Amino acid sequence: MKADLLLKDIGQIATLAGHSKKPKAKNELMDLSIIEDGAIAITEGHIIAIGKSAEVIAQIDNADNIPTIQFPDMLAIPGFVDSHTHLVFGGSRENDFSMKLEGKTYMEILEAGGGILNTLRSTRTATKEDLVRSAFSYASSMISNGTTCVEVKSGYGLDIENEIKMLQTIELLRTRVPMIIPATFMGAHAIPPEYKGRPDDYVDLLINEMIPAVGETGLAEFCDVFCEEGVFSVEQSRNILRAARNEGMELKIHADEIVELGGAELAAEMNAVSADHLLMASDDGLEAMVRAGTIATLLPGTAFSLDTNYADARKMIDMGLPVALATDFNPNCANESMFFTIALACYKMKMHPREALSAATINGAHAVNRASEIGSLEVGKRADIVVLECKSPEFLSYRFGMNLVHSVIVNGEVVHTKLGP
Repeated sequence: MKADLLLKDIGQIATLAGHSKKPKAKNELMDLSIIEDGAIAITEGHIIAIGKSAEVIAQIDNADNIPTIQFPDMLAIPGFVDSHTHLVFGGSRENDFSMKLEGKTYMEILEAGGGILNTLRSTRTATKEDLVRSAFSYASSMISNGTTCVEVKSGYGLDIENEIKMLQTIELLRTRVPMIIPATFMGAHAIPPEYKGRPDDYVDLLINEMIPAVGETGLAEFCDVFCEEGVFSVEQSRNILRAARNEGMELKIHADEIVELGGAELAAEMNAVSADHLLMASDDGLEAMVRAGTIATLLPGTAFSLDTNYADARKMIDMGLPVALATDFNPNCANESMFFTIALACYKMKMHPREALSAATINGAHAVNRASEIGSLEVGKRADIVVLECKSPEFLSYRFGMNLVHSVIVNGEVVHTKLGP
């Protein structure tokens, strides 16, 4: 067979093979299916051969006549899948950060007109080109940090016009950056100021007007809701998610982040693809998620930025709950790095670096319904590959605070590299 590009003499390839149909759980998270002295052959953006260098080269008819890159003493992994972000927004929130340093809580900042409502004002006045310009900058940084797939939510418009504007920005962003970008509608992110004191009226607007309008555009693959005390109740969240499912959207939930409200139980009940945050989730809720097959997407960067306790990853893993990791990049958590996320997962949630790598790749792919396409390095999958300047997966958290990326390959194309001219 013929190839377009050959990567060879790779010190280690962490393929994470064998879990495209079902996410990793328990001890499976430790198994990275590593190949020593490996090679990857690529044709038309997809992997056609992977294995020991000598074995792969023997399969390629034109191995002597194609672009070939050598990566000795390096580690190749699947591109990171950042399965929870709020990448599109207007303005910034450095003033909120100052309030945090003064001891204000998340909800106190929100009540003072900061937080989501601060970003809402900036997002509503921004044009699509304004929004895509800032999102492009953030996404480009993510690519340079090894992220090749990033989920992006709306949720800072909170009316039909501006929520659709955000979703159109996400669609436009796909034409500007070489990443897979699943879109999530999150009109249920907060109660907008014009509906203050009338949350049920806003829920009615979501269900009867906003969700059908978004469904008609086909711009959103998922729907998410902030199921939290003082935001959307369990019953309100259930009704919003039911309406979204009727419009053909898959479901996600911001669940049990600040108080134990029952978001994990609701995620299981609604067969959500993922429940995210889960800092305060009950054991009953987590067990229900195990039975439902709902993924726990953990966001340690958020706990870091809010200076709160971290989700109990060890308990979740031990009970058999599939865990994914994501940055939760947003104006309140300016974390573009999956390396930082992995380091926090290891230092603060007691995950092993190999568990964290599984959570940041193949399980993240499951959390955005892309595991048949990305998240592991296997024949037939997209050639979304990150080569790191390190010798083993343990370096991912050992050298915390570092960007270890040497080269990023997306759909078979080198989009970022230190190879030089």
